[in-house]
Amino acid sequence: MRRHQGLVRGLLRRLCAGDAALADDLAQETFLLAWRKLPDFRFESRLSTWLYRIALNAWKSDRRRPKELSIEDEAAIPADDAAPLPDVVARVDLERAFAALSDGERAALAACYGADLSHDEAAKALGLPLGTVKTHVARAKAKLRARLADPRSKEKP
Repeated sequence: MRRHQGLVRGLLRRLCAGDAALADDLAQETFLLAWRKLPDFRFESRLSTWLYRIALNAWKSDRRRPKELSIEDEAAIPADDAAPLPDVVARVDLERAFAALSDGERAALAACYGADLSHDEAAKALGLPLGTVKTHVARAKAKLRARLADPRSKEKP
């Protein structure tokens, strides 16, 4: 757990579009599930790939659960009369751009860049064909590039 917790939490934070509390909850759930399923590990892939698959499944399960209505937390964005902090604004912009991706694009990008898996390893972890993962990554990168380059796109939900 100590060896992989940072990467699993980072992957889940990207998948959860910056919701650190949810990502931490899902990381905890991931390691609990991994502990219970450890006898089922067949050594057909790396342990990290197996953990990422469990984490992705935990995230997908959470996405399917009905959510309570809540007001979006905008505490990280400076008030209009305050001088904006460049790092905070850039992080919020990136999180919003990442949240605008489809689930498949977000998962593929997080697996390949956040978890540092090869496209082949990401395909195995995500349970998708290799070509689909490559397409998701290419589309996600294009969408992020366009969204972060165009200031008007930041206003869209």
